Amino acid sequence: MRINEQIRAREVRLVDEQGQQLGIVPTRDALNLAHEKNLDLVEVAAQARPVVCRIMDYGKFKYDESKRDREARKKQRAVEIKEVKMRPRIDDHDFEVKARAAVRFLREGNKVKVTIMFRGREVVHADLGRRVLDQLVSQVQQAGSVERPARLEGRNMILILTPRPIARSGPAHAGSEEEGGMKRAQNENA
Repeated sequence: MRINEQIRAREVRLVDEQGQQLGIVPTRDALNLAHEKNLDLVEVAAQARPVVCRIMDYGKFKYDESKRDREARKKQRAVEIKEVKMRPRIDDHDFEVKARAAVRFLREGNKVKVTIMFRGREVVHADLGRRVLDQLVSQVQQAGSVERPARLEGRNMILILTPRPIARSGPAHAGSEEEGGMKRAQNENA
């Protein structure tokens, strides 16, 4: 983006600080007008013929632009992959703790990689690991769904869960639920 003396065009289509079109004017006149108002002449459309320039405070424009970029980056949070590791012969309470952790990760909007680690000759009994994973999937099905089914990779069996989209509960949905409940009640009474 070129500003002030960096603009090379002989004449420009000028837009003032309020957004009013001032027509096609020589670049020198546009620069003088911008300097009289203690503002900058900024090239906003270089490909257009003639080039479109706007009179504005360039410093404020850059600040606002960087502020918008920061806000956009903040809202565009990257999905993390959290990992839950278990053994095929996991105790019931330990399993419950791991399942609660997986549900918490899914509700936070993260994917969960569940790893069953086999030691020694346990890998021969992969069905035990698959049973543990199936049990975990049934416990977390309210918060997430299987993105990649269980697969044996070396001495580990890996399953990836993804969070379910959060159902919106707003006024539009509340009314339809009440109506449905009222219709059911009327049908039962009839």
